[in-house]
Amino acid sequence: MKILMVCLGNICRSPLAEGVMQHLADKNGLNWTIDSAGTGNWHVGEAPDHRSIRTALNRGVDISKQVCKQFSVNDFDEFDLILVMDKFNLRDVLAKARNQADREKVRLLLGNAEVPDPYYDDSKFETVYDMVEQGCRDVIREFTGIELKK
Repeated sequence: MKILMVCLGNICRSPLAEGVMQHLADKNGLNWTIDSAGTGNWHVGEAPDHRSIRTALNRGVDISKQVCKQFSVNDFDEFDLILVMDKFNLRDVLAKARNQADREKVRLLLGNAEVPDPYYDDSKFETVYDMVEQGCRDVIREFTGIELKK
């Protein structure tokens, strides 16, 4: 399974989602490859936001070596599932879809709910981490039947 996590700038939410999903997959013996991207290009080549790095490290997940990239139409070919953080990301990714097969790979990480962008509010990073972790657990359960313990 190859999963791409997508948010706006690829510095806050999607790096956390990539790190959490890869951590959970590895911990449970799943041969999954996880990556992340942003719909915008402002941070291409940069590391994730220091607050995301700190929040993840506080939970035992190291995302410090990730490098931000921009979502590309080629990602539809590379990944089995594309999980976006909010409805704006959903709209932007679906706008690049070439066909129905591409569209079927894309959905919100949290089903019908959105992961809020914590960029302008330091106090939201822990909550966002918790939301992302639950979303990742739900995806693992959906595709493997494994019910992960907290």
